[in-house]
Amino acid sequence: MSSQPPIGEIQSAIRSAPGVPVIRNVNWGGLKTLYVKEVRRFFKVHLQTVWAPSITTLLFLIVFTIATGAKSPVVVGGITVPFADFIAPGLIISQGMMGPAFANASFSLLVGKIQGTIVDYLQPPLSTWELLAALVGGAMTRAFIVGFICWCAMALYPGVHVTPTHPLAILWFGLLGAAFLSFLGVLTSIWAEKFDHAAAVTNFVIAPLSLLSGTFYSVDRLAPAFRAFSHANPFFYIISGFRYGFLGTADSPIMVGSIAILAVDIALGVLCYQLLKRGWKLKN
Repeated sequence: MSSQPPIGEIQSAIRSAPGVPVIRNVNWGGLKTLYVKEVRRFFKVHLQTVWAPSITTLLFLIVFTIATGAKSPVVVGGITVPFADFIAPGLIISQGMMGPAFANASFSLLVGKIQGTIVDYLQPPLSTWELLAALVGGAMTRAFIVGFICWCAMALYPGVHVTPTHPLAILWFGLLGAAFLSFLGVLTSIWAEKFDHAAAVTNFVIAPLSLLSGTFYSVDRLAPAFRAFSHANPFFYIISGFRYGFLGTADSPIMVGSIAILAVDIALGVLCYQLLKRGWKLKN
């Protein structure tokens, strides 16, 4: 007995003529698959990737508010605010969101190069921008999850008020900050050849810029030279804008900072795209 189906019931396996691409515009299935892979990757070790940075951020808040008694007010934009209310938004965006975003993005391609599985990123039918969007999207998802946990915990912390005043500013600068560190993480992941390289960027670039950005103090009280350095630090504008969403005041021009960080994000995105497209340090 023949195993072939009757004539007329045979379905053609070829859905398009030879040379005609099946995926014409956006490979939404592939983009979603890689994004879900990136999210599931950090959720598998959620104690390290989600809860650890959340606890660390809360420890910063506890230590600084106890050490100062949470009684030393800070002048921001000519308005005096309690120290605890001043420091909380900066910790959420700098320690709770931007740090995890960089850590997630800087790990993806690097671990593939070290383990020899980089082909899993390069071989699937994904365009360069789809690959970049999935990597950045996964990192930003981790950033917002950790940031949301930190915000919920700080809302319950006595003496701290983190009620949003301008929710759109919080969302906008949260997106700008998470994207900024995600692109930096992708660049690091492309450039680095071992974990020491990524750790060097974290310790000697990300950490200093984060700690010297006005998270724990108002830059208006600094000496002119240090104030100029702070105004050249992109972290300062992200933190100041994010803090504005909670306090309604800031120590930097919100519109100027928004435009500047958006321009930096676009430039970093274009640079990541070009390096991925060329396969720099990826297709050796």
